[in-house]
Amino acid sequence: MGWISPEGSSTGTPLVELQSISKQFGGVRAIDGISLEIPSGAVHALVGENGAGKSTLGKVIAGSIHPDSGSMLVEGVEVSFRSPREALGHGIAAMAQELLLVGRLSVAENVFLGAEPSRGSWIRRGTLKSRYERLAADAGFSLPADEPVGGMRIAEQQQVEIMRALARDARLIVMDEPSAALSGSDVERLHEIIRTLVAQGKAVLLVSHFLREVLSLADTISVLRDGQLVRTSAAADETEATLIQGMLGRPLGAAFPKKPERNVQAPVRLSVRNVIAPAVADVSLEVREGEIVGLAGLVGAGRTELVRALFGADRRSSGTVEIAGKELSSDQPLLSLRSGLAMIPESRREQGLLFNRSVLENVSLSSLGDVSRGGWVSRRSERAAVSPILERVALRGATPDSVVSTLSGGNQQKVLFARNLMCEPRVLIADEPTRGVDVGAKRAIYDLIVELASRGTAVLLVSSELEEVLGLSHRVLVMRRGRVVAELEGEAMTESGILAAAFADPVTTEVAA
Repeated sequence: MGWISPEGSSTGTPLVELQSISKQFGGVRAIDGISLEIPSGAVHALVGENGAGKSTLGKVIAGSIHPDSGSMLVEGVEVSFRSPREALGHGIAAMAQELLLVGRLSVAENVFLGAEPSRGSWIRRGTLKSRYERLAADAGFSLPADEPVGGMRIAEQQQVEIMRALARDARLIVMDEPSAALSGSDVERLHEIIRTLVAQGKAVLLVSHFLREVLSLADTISVLRDGQLVRTSAAADETEATLIQGMLGRPLGAAFPKKPERNVQAPVRLSVRNVIAPAVADVSLEVREGEIVGLAGLVGAGRTELVRALFGADRRSSGTVEIAGKELSSDQPLLSLRSGLAMIPESRREQGLLFNRSVLENVSLSSLGDVSRGGWVSRRSERAAVSPILERVALRGATPDSVVSTLSGGNQQKVLFARNLMCEPRVLIADEPTRGVDVGAKRAIYDLIVELASRGTAVLLVSSELEEVLGLSHRVLVMRRGRVVAELEGEAMTESGILAAAFADPVTTEVAA
């Protein structure tokens, strides 16, 4: 059976065809009898909640996971991959969320890693550089060949991964959440690259939580739910609402919960005065009891640097931070926690969770003193304290004994929230709280944030999604070049208002060209 284009005409043999592919991990069937076709010169998107099977299916196609049953064909010929190298030999490459690059090596060395031009045991450096420059010119990239990749931005490292695939004549590139760690112009550049690849006849399998991105880029979309294929259809026939209903099996309803009532006379819970820190220049702000304040700005504006300095993860060179009138030390996160300031970090993998430990151990980590006797953790007390918190965050498909690395992104983020709820914080800093989670988990996290505010917690929310900032916040502070350059509330809280402030010159207040 040939692939049928959105216009209805047959395009012949698909580049990749899956027939009844299934994979089980322990007692969980991650993908169940999935059949689909991926043509050349097109973007085929996979959407679904965390745990729906998207990444597992992408890894099967790219050779990282061997299926339990079913078959896979490349240009009509059945294949059985036991490794990514075997898949690459058939023109299939993958770009995972966690980029696999050697930081100390140059761009060119990473691109041709394992396939370097050599004479005996010596790499031919001149040939390596000339091959790289031809490849970069053909692909439309401008990264310098000799620059080490370790100091490059994520967007640039992604380009290195893409060129590595092209250097091996990849015809299908599996991209798993490629824009999750990007913002603004970097996302636009990635989209340009994807469209260029497709125009050159390449195929892209796009796994993404961003439905607008999917609808903008994809030719066809496959919706997965609970490891099964719900449907495959032309992107032109779908909307965000229809995709959400297919992913969840029901309409989502309103994207954001109702904001809690704001009392402008409520006591100040977080008071920041003239804070200076790395990438932060003289910031002052206040957040009152029960208030949600959004912190917006472009990448590099200093938002994450500011909240890390407030929490004590990075040292402040001057300025004061007070929680309910009590001044905090500048570089002791443990004292911040004890004073009632908790923080959801930007990266749960690098800064938040112990991935090889259980849910129980991760949640109790910030409250070990409450579940210990004589320096020893009481497992009974620990479980009794953690269990109701896990019910409160609505952890799905996992137990207190589940290892965190086995959880979906949404559940991992809920574990972080559960840990902070254990502290009963007066102030919560949430830095990109829904990064890398699906729409269903997003709504659950929004509900948690609003619930905390309704109980009197002051919330400082950092997000690169303007819709998220506007949907949750009572007020929005906009940062640029390490400073707060605007405060918006009421009718002034609009996407255009935030962007105008983010791009405005802090001296002239004119919008930069």
